[in-house]
Amino acid sequence: MNQTTEEFFHDFRQDLLASSISGDNFQLYNFMENISKNLIDCGVIEGFELCHYRGKAGKLALRVDGFGFTDDGVLNLFIADFDSRSELASLTKTDIDSIFKKITQFASVNIQDTFYDGLDETSPEYGLSRQLYDRKENIRKINFYIFSERTLSSQVKNIEDIFQDNIISSFHIWDMSRLHRQASSQGQKESIEIDLIDLFGTGLPCLPAHMGGDALESYLVVIPGNILSSIYEKYDASLLEQNVRCFLQAKGSVNKGIKSTILNEPDMFFAYNNGITATAKKIITRGTDKGLLITAISDLQIVNGGQTTASLFHTQRKEKVSLDKVFVQMKLSIVDQSKSEEFVPKISEYANTQNRVNAADFFSNHPFHIKIQEFSRKIWAPAKQGELRETKWFYERARGQYANELTNMNQKEQGEFKSQNPKNQMFTKTDLAKFENVWDEHPKWVNLGAQKNFTQYASRIAQEWKSKSEHFNEYYFKRAISRGIIFQCTEKLVSSQDWYNGGYRANIVAYTLAFLSECCKKIEMDINYDKVWKEQSISNGMINTLKLLSSHVNKILLSPSQGISNISEWAKKEACWEEIKRTVGVIVPQISKEFKNELILLSVSESEAKDAKKRQKIDAGIHAQKEVIKITNQEWKDIAQKGLAEKSLTEKEIVLLQLALSIPQKIPNETQSKLLLDIIKKVK
Repeated sequence: MNQTTEEFFHDFRQDLLASSISGDNFQLYNFMENISKNLIDCGVIEGFELCHYRGKAGKLALRVDGFGFTDDGVLNLFIADFDSRSELASLTKTDIDSIFKKITQFASVNIQDTFYDGLDETSPEYGLSRQLYDRKENIRKINFYIFSERTLSSQVKNIEDIFQDNIISSFHIWDMSRLHRQASSQGQKESIEIDLIDLFGTGLPCLPAHMGGDALESYLVVIPGNILSSIYEKYDASLLEQNVRCFLQAKGSVNKGIKSTILNEPDMFFAYNNGITATAKKIITRGTDKGLLITAISDLQIVNGGQTTASLFHTQRKEKVSLDKVFVQMKLSIVDQSKSEEFVPKISEYANTQNRVNAADFFSNHPFHIKIQEFSRKIWAPAKQGELRETKWFYERARGQYANELTNMNQKEQGEFKSQNPKNQMFTKTDLAKFENVWDEHPKWVNLGAQKNFTQYASRIAQEWKSKSEHFNEYYFKRAISRGIIFQCTEKLVSSQDWYNGGYRANIVAYTLAFLSECCKKIEMDINYDKVWKEQSISNGMINTLKLLSSHVNKILLSPSQGISNISEWAKKEACWEEIKRTVGVIVPQISKEFKNELILLSVSESEAKDAKKRQKIDAGIHAQKEVIKITNQEWKDIAQKGLAEKSLTEKEIVLLQLALSIPQKIPNETQSKLLLDIIKKVK
């Protein structure tokens, strides 16, 4: 059943009201965080920090509701068009001009002058104002965003970019219609449409490199360096497939070899550089007397060569050099949207073989994510106190899965699905990474933003999966959900405290939970996750402990070390965490006996985890045995023949296949069954 924008708006509003604590202010917080999380998950923006400011500079009205800096000189500034409206209204050109005027004036005033001198040093607006002034020489582009609860008037077509004082100003509106389209797009992000003729007056010479049949439509392309740099400048990191962007964030530097070639031997760039690998949804070509030209590309995504692309742009900008002699080879594959989840990870994995951590580890079809999804679809969470129905925690391993489940249901079926899978119990890969990393890794990763934190989490999980996949079992899933419950409760708790000034909530929450973990370790105890899981809530003892710890953490965050003026930056430093950890001995005696009595011994917690691994090993073995027995004798013959013909089998594997061919007279044991399933994957 297809949903209208009007229906989407009312559902959005109900979700907002349900997640708000009280008052319009909290609704505004949730409104901004709801949309920003959506845009982070689909790769439109990299991060978001709340910063609600209303003020004046002389007669100029200034306003901002959030911000985010990227590693490559882009600043995103956000402003809300929100009045808790009960009906869907129209957002007119006059409204847009008025809203954008306030936020552009905020940026201009803060870049030009030390506006922060008149602000409270502990406030989020001080941190943003100080960063704007201090980093103005490195800002190359500002994206201004309006998040609106209205729907954009059809009279508004587009708003042109402005180039002034070496800074590009670009304007974006995310209204209810656009959010609805995004939610209805089968989890796909908005397509990048590049008209090469319109932008550059020329197409790209190419050679078809596909043979028909089942092969993907592919092309070998030569792309001038200045065109590739210009495309990157226009579309920023959204040009890079999201997982490649994660790698770039982790590296964060211009490749010295690429820079040297551009500066010293630009005409040899094509010969020296490996080029880039990219995908597109479709292309438009035109035959000429000089050969085939690509004239337009729909949804261009670079899956390998992100550093080459970014290095070209940054070297051109910083060194003021010409790229006229620089040419880059590009392998371009046309991938249909319905097949993108199958093929894009493989293209990226094989193109990125030089990386120690494969890009495929980040994709939604990695076995880890599939396993978590399986648990989320079959494990029922106990009913909360006062409620009769059990529910599920819905894991969205691929963006848009929750909405897709509802697509072909009638109203009654949708109501039943939402009752079993409440929207506030839907969580994503980046949510899972937050829930886990504050306890298991280091809070600094969470403080660096959703994508960087997920990169770290994915890297760790990929390595653990290879050596001990049985670690990811039902116990792991239930513990992760319990941590998620604690995380979400802490977010609401912090927002409702008298001392909370409206900023740095993400930092406070991350450090509070990491600090709670440290306090438990100090007394050789652990959280009783089984209790949290069974009650689907946290106790009064834990609530009071979180109040104590979060207030303490907030004081340390607002008192940065000497020489550090920016609290956001202070929160990302190792020294901040060390300062918090130093106070464990002071805080532990202040924690109530009520809470300490509900903890369990660390040794008991470790024992439970070991028992869960053993059970998972046994379950996995039984499952493998069942799968192997299902396979017909003819299928085993085909697998053996193909493996032998391609000479891809070891002697041990040949012996195992002979055993499989004797089913049902002889039945492989659990270990042999696992190995046989691996052989099938290898041969396929």
